Amino acid sequence: MTDTSPSLATRRLVLILGDQLSPDLAALKAADPGRDVILMAEVAGEATYVRHHQKKIAFILSAMRHFAEDLRGEGWNLRYVTLDAPGNSGTIPGEIARAMAACGCDSLLVTEPGEYRLRAAIRDWAEAEGVAIEMLEDDRFLASHGMFEAWAEGRKALRMEYFYREMRRKTGLLMQGDAPEGGQWNFDQENRKPARGDLFMPRPLQVAPDATTEAVLDLVADRFGDHFGRLRPFWFAVTRKDALVALEHFATEALPGFGDYQDAMLEGENFLYHSVLSHYMNAGLLNPLEVCQRVERAYLDGHTPLNAAEGYIRQIIGWREYVRGIYWRFMPGLTEMNHLEATRPLPEFYWTGDTGMACLAAAIGQTRDEAYAHHIQRLMVTGNFAMLAGVAPAEVHEWYLAVYADAFEWVEAPNVIGMSQFADGGILGSKPYAASGNYINKMSDHCGRCAFDVQKKTGKGACPFNPLYWDFLVRNRDRLGGNPRLGQIYRTWDRMKPETQTAYLETARQVLIDL
Repeated sequence: MTDTSPSLATRRLVLILGDQLSPDLAALKAADPGRDVILMAEVAGEATYVRHHQKKIAFILSAMRHFAEDLRGEGWNLRYVTLDAPGNSGTIPGEIARAMAACGCDSLLVTEPGEYRLRAAIRDWAEAEGVAIEMLEDDRFLASHGMFEAWAEGRKALRMEYFYREMRRKTGLLMQGDAPEGGQWNFDQENRKPARGDLFMPRPLQVAPDATTEAVLDLVADRFGDHFGRLRPFWFAVTRKDALVALEHFATEALPGFGDYQDAMLEGENFLYHSVLSHYMNAGLLNPLEVCQRVERAYLDGHTPLNAAEGYIRQIIGWREYVRGIYWRFMPGLTEMNHLEATRPLPEFYWTGDTGMACLAAAIGQTRDEAYAHHIQRLMVTGNFAMLAGVAPAEVHEWYLAVYADAFEWVEAPNVIGMSQFADGGILGSKPYAASGNYINKMSDHCGRCAFDVQKKTGKGACPFNPLYWDFLVRNRDRLGGNPRLGQIYRTWDRMKPETQTAYLETARQVLIDL
């Protein structure tokens, strides 16, 4: 995607953002090492437009500094602006302006930012200043904007499953000619086993901080120590080399169990068989295709079962690519959607973890400690509760964007606004992901130590998910009653005795008051 192509005679400024730390970045491939100047800038505005988790800020800043050293080693002319550098403007457009003046550049080359707000800010600045800008599409994604729009055009429902099949054909991953490996596209029905406490639990690769990372940790503690989250211990990989080791560690140690137990939750087990690689992919340290190819090789070598390999690959070339397409198709405006007209403020315990609900305390506690929770914790615990309680989706969106190391708006907003909160009215999913305490009890061991009784439906001590589930359905019946996937559930409600219905609604009312 090109706004204006600058003359080859000019000296260009080449901007690299904190989630573009890839040696094969489009702007780097198009740049001239002998002529162009690379700009990388740590700016307060990017750390504070939401109050990002301390570990997230540290991860991005350290990864940026390590990537900058790689570029210097390759001979690039690099201007790197640290957060505490004199004159730091605090914004990306401000640093572009300072760099162009200081380096004698008269045009800008950039790979399209992943977030709408930043793309708009750079374009608006360039237009206001009359600066020529060449904005290249980010080809690290497997589906271009054009490919996704061509797939979406004319469809009544934009369902991920059908997009995923196109991506399997495009990449050739787990394919036998035109047919999927194993005779079916999706093995999700095999991937819903509850975990047991006696299972062997691998751990994600942990990397000891080097001097560069330690300096960043001190900086973050000083500048952003009042942000959510625990900064130390810090064990994320911050270089491509270490991220590749983390990928290999996952493929050999955890991948074989990923499929069966990807939806499970266990007390004291923050990671189970999950890869914890998403923040490496989203920052650019790992290429999503190389990750999928390594997972496919594990299957072809007989090291991992098909349901695990297919389930993991689907999350990347299916879901990850799909939500990115949804994001750009519906922005601006996606983050403001509120189909269910939810207005309640986000409960304070989302920032503290101080709640008697064991599942929420566990998910929020590990989010505070690790800047990580897996997809079922996000969707069916913190997300499910917020939707059932009627929390304003914009507040839920901002929380998720702030607290997770892998959260960039292009991937987070569609997941939260659409899949988690159903605020998009059904663009992503055909029905809300609403569930009572029974689901959490089935997929976890949290309920055994909870202050509430998951078997109790109403009254004092009842699991709050139970009355809130029915209250959610009742108050949204005008919007959801015609949904064919909810018809049987509403018929169940209608068959309840009036006194049972009243007990559910009164208990839910008290839960919401207590929030």
